[in-house]
Amino acid sequence: MPLRLNDRFSDHSAVSRSNRWYVVAGPGPRTCRVDKILELTASPEGFTRPEGFDLAACRETYQRDFHDRPYRGEALVRLAPGVTLAREVRTGPADEAGWTRATVPVESLDHAYAEFLRLGTDIEVLAPPELRERIKRTVTEPAGRYGGQA
Repeated sequence: MPLRLNDRFSDHSAVSRSNRWYVVAGPGPRTCRVDKILELTASPEGFTRPEGFDLAACRETYQRDFHDRPYRGEALVRLAPGVTLAREVRTGPADEAGWTRATVPVESLDHAYAEFLRLGTDIEVLAPPELRERIKRTVTEPAGRYGGQA
């Protein structure tokens, strides 16, 4: 979800990783991608980095905790025979065609969308409805351009 920064946050530092800029801001501190900031209100007061703030230690903690952060939601999908995901999912028994239903923890709908599209025809998204609709649009619109029917 895009972040709206205002005078509740104070900048601690800006860093670049893999050609993306991030800002570390407090309280918290929180790390957010600069290109996800929708609004930013400048404060008339000056800024002094909090005493004892260590950017390297903050980054190390962020990286260490990255994989431990809870997923924010779930998606219900059907997976083709032999398809596995890079994380644990809850699965049910295979149907007569060998497909299994799986409940997949997802960080966000955007992340799930990108991840699931990479699986091509080896996945069917059943829920949430907005993710299913988005993938449906992505696969049907190009079919129309190429003269096919979805």
